[in-house]
Parts: sequence; structure tokens; C-alpha cells
Amino acid sequence: MGDYSLPLANQTAVVTGASSGIGNSIATTFAKQGANLIIHANTNQAGLEATAAEIRDLGRDVTLLYADLTSVAAQASLVEQAFQANEQINIWVNNAGRDVLTGDAASWSFEQKLAALWELDVQGTIGICRRLSKPMINVGKQANAVILNMGWDQAAVGQSGDSGQLFGSIKSAVIGFSHSLARELAPHVRVNCLAPGWIQTAWGNSAPAHWDKRAKAESLMGRWGTPQDVANVAVHLAAPTASFITGQTISINGGLSHEHIEPTANLDEQYDGE
Repeated sequence: MGDYSLPLANQTAVVTGASSGIGNSIATTFAKQGANLIIHANTNQAGLEATAAEIRDLGRDVTLLYADLTSVAAQASLVEQAFQANEQINIWVNNAGRDVLTGDAASWSFEQKLAALWELDVQGTIGICRRLSKPMINVGKQANAVILNMGWDQAAVGQSGDSGQLFGSIKSAVIGFSHSLARELAPHVRVNCLAPGWIQTAWGNSAPAHWDKRAKAESLMGRWGTPQDVANVAVHLAAPTASFITGQTISINGGLSHEHIEPTANLDEQYDGE
């Protein structure tokens, strides 16, 4: 028997892109707060298995699924497999996103980065959500049902540089779709967007000194955010106690101060917050 005092007790959650970073933190925090998990990755099997081990250590059930969410067929298959694993999925977090800031993708052209982000972050999220809608409505008629998508805190206000243009466009599309989906699925399914700011994941851990200074300057709290900060907000929005919150984008940025650019900063070397 679970501890029903926990906010996500008796809930089942799916988290895509759960093999590292924010996705790992959301999945393991959900488990700490009482949920059983279905977790997804594309190719990072070692990372996903490590996340699964953490979840099992917490005494929760976990199912691992792999899919390339740029494929329409794979999107449909993932939703089908998830609901075969558990007919009552209460929470679905679309965290999977394309990393164009590290690795080989960092040297891609603006056009290549835009196409890759659009294919996964936008079309992948929309495709999954549209396939989720009917089964989640069925759940929501009897129980808590929530979809969380991943936005960006500066999508509405903008940020200079190539990456500002990239992520402002991509994440604005996700946010706009999410607000419309919230209207479509109400009152049975709640849909909200998480909008991280400067979060210290893989890119942040090796960020140059001027970016470290900028990240701290742009937060009223004077520090980088952590994946745990994002996960804590995800728990709040996913819990049945947040039953009157839908159609919202919640910024997780320590209070955005202002855009502060060092004169020596390379405007093409920006950070998207994931």
C-alpha cells in the first residue's frame, strides 16, 4: 500500500525524455511523491535504465519505453504502448526536446537547428498530445488527468541572438498549442506549460564565466535554477490538489530580472533553459 498523504499517491505518470536532466528529475521526484512511472527515451538506454533504478529504489513501479518522437508512427506507438501498460495514466509530461547547444548539433546552421527543434519539440509534442486526448479524457471523467508541456520563460518577451530567435519561436508554438489544447480538453483534462529559465543542466555545468554571471544576474534569486526546481513545480501542477489550474504557463526562473548581455558575449551562443 502506498502513502496516501503524498501528493501523487495512486497516480501513474509518463515522462518523455526521462534519461537525464530535467526529465530524470521530474520522473524521480514524481516517484518520491507517490507516483508509478512510465518513462521514455529515444536512444539513451543507459540513462533511462539509471532513472528506472532510482524509481525502483523508491519502491515504485516503472515501465521503460523507447521511441523516436519525430516519427508520426512512433508517436502513435508510444501512446498505445503506454496505455497498454496502464489504462489509467493520470499525468503525461512531454519533456523530450532536441539539444542543439551541445555535441555535434552545436555547429549546425541556424536553419538545421530550427528544423530539428520544430520536428521534435513542436511537431512531436503536438502529435503526442493529439493522440493522448481521447484516452486522457476517459481517465479525466473519473480521476485526475493532466498534460504538462515544456515551454521557455523568455518566449513571450524575447531574447536577442540566434538562440533567442530559435527558442522564442519554437517554445511560443508549444505554449500557444498548449493553451488551445487546455480549452479543447476542459473540464476533463488539465493542460499546463512549464517554462524553465536558466536551469543548470549539461550546458550550464560547462558554461563560460560570462554565461554563469549572466544566468545569476537575470534571476532575482541570484542563482541558476536546478532540475529539481522544475520538478517541484511539475509535482504541484500534476497533483489532484491543483484541480483548478489549467491553460497556464508557469515560469520557473527565480523571477526574471532583465536581459543582461556582457559586451564580450557571443550572441549566437545562447541558452534555451533546458
